[in-house]
Amino acid sequence: MDRSQSALIVAVPEADPVVGRHRDRLDQAAAWGVPAHITICYPFLAPELIDEQVLAGLRQAAATVPAFSYRLNAVNWFGERVVWLAPAPCDPLIALTVAVTARFPAVRPYDGQFDEIVPHLTVGHDKPVADLKTAAADIAEHLPIAARITSMRLATGCPEPGHTWSTLAEFPLG
Repeated sequence: MDRSQSALIVAVPEADPVVGRHRDRLDQAAAWGVPAHITICYPFLAPELIDEQVLAGLRQAAATVPAFSYRLNAVNWFGERVVWLAPAPCDPLIALTVAVTARFPAVRPYDGQFDEIVPHLTVGHDKPVADLKTAAADIAEHLPIAARITSMRLATGCPEPGHTWSTLAEFPLG
């Protein structure tokens, strides 16, 4: 059975020097070739449903949010399972997610499991808490990280070991 999926992300290459080695050990997505990123919508549509009309809708959604600069200012946690970096300001990222879901109302970030949109850059998840805490302490010494978002990516792949994800399209922000 094909388990291919798609995701909408904004890449954060400015974070790689600080989080890259930690993500390699602690974030499964790094093994799939997914760069340091902030998720806009995952899962998005099944890849076979992505056509020119979908791509046009994503272009329109991206164009509603101007390119912007921000900082990754703080290390945060979802329980003791996920360590992540918080972007500030986060309002443009929330606006981008809202613009996407307004055009694709059947799609909800994380399948609608969470009521609130919390933009974040995952460093690690579902690994020993001691390893996550060590990474968090190391990364905190290198904050803030200044970054700029100018586009949103549509990536596709299979969320299983041995598979890699690739960029299907990139959409400039407005």
